[in-house]
Amino acid sequence: MSTEIKINDRTALVEILSREGNKVRISIDGKQYDADVVMVEKGVYSILLDNRSHNIELIHTENKNYKLNTYSKSYDIEIIDAETKYLKSRRRDDSQEEAVISSPMPGKVVKILVKVGDQVKAGDTVVIVSAMKMESEYKVKKDRIIKDIKVKEGDTIKANQPLVIIE
Repeated sequence: MSTEIKINDRTALVEILSREGNKVRISIDGKQYDADVVMVEKGVYSILLDNRSHNIELIHTENKNYKLNTYSKSYDIEIIDAETKYLKSRRRDDSQEEAVISSPMPGKVVKILVKVGDQVKAGDTVVIVSAMKMESEYKVKKDRIIKDIKVKEGDTIKANQPLVIIE
């Protein structure tokens, strides 16, 4: 399973492909690497990659955020998994509402409560999606008009797939 990891201002798609003892095969943005990873002490790792040794310290700061220290640099790390995407989507303020309603994680469309051309009021539920064994209601934050519906009830959807277009 892939996870997005934000390192300072860069976001990378990371997937552990295999792990056998200290040997780890990892994919970063589609490019594969073989590494030898050993935890020297809690939060301190020795990594051999392409015949080069790297020592890092990983410090948990809050939630899914870390500080990664190398010999010469420090990086802020954020793990952006499905739960984090979901929580971020629920925290958007009204000024950031886009014209597309989507789910930050894959799931199944349970119910569509609108039709094209409907006028909806702030707070109205537009679509209900089941993801991670829970149902989420996606609402509009301002009075809007339904411009297009891209899915139907029962559809399996991908993360960030457009569901409903509003204007």
